[in-house]
Amino acid sequence: MGSDTKKKINNRRKSRELIMKSIYRGLVNQFDVLQIKKDIQEDPDFIRADEDFYNKTFVGVVDNFDLLREEICTYLDRDYKELSPIELSIIFSALYELKFHIEVPYKVVINEAIEVAKSFGGSDGFKFINGVLNKAAKQNRIHEFPQLT
Repeated sequence: MGSDTKKKINNRRKSRELIMKSIYRGLVNQFDVLQIKKDIQEDPDFIRADEDFYNKTFVGVVDNFDLLREEICTYLDRDYKELSPIELSIIFSALYELKFHIEVPYKVVINEAIEVAKSFGGSDGFKFINGVLNKAAKQNRIHEFPQLT
């Protein structure tokens, strides 16, 4: 793997962490997109993030919030309100990627979400996230599951 590819992966990982933090803030407070984006730019990791990916994904989640929430609920084995805001933030971000960033393979989306969950979520939250996102991938990326077509 070349250094440019590795740098892009690291930039995307930082972006995904910042997206999770931004969605989290919106879930626990309110989605004041301009204020959240302004505040997140002060995060020390922001300079290492892929700013374009951050902006497109965060704004995309906010713009499609109701659609994403409705779909998330179809994959849950418990009440939506029982989920931690961190787990929800990661799921919202990853589901958005599965639906709208089809250039990113679903396995990458899920692996990245799991890594963010391991860093920021509860001890077993990543397992729950993995289960939800696998269902979402099969629904949104059927073309990447040749055995299902």
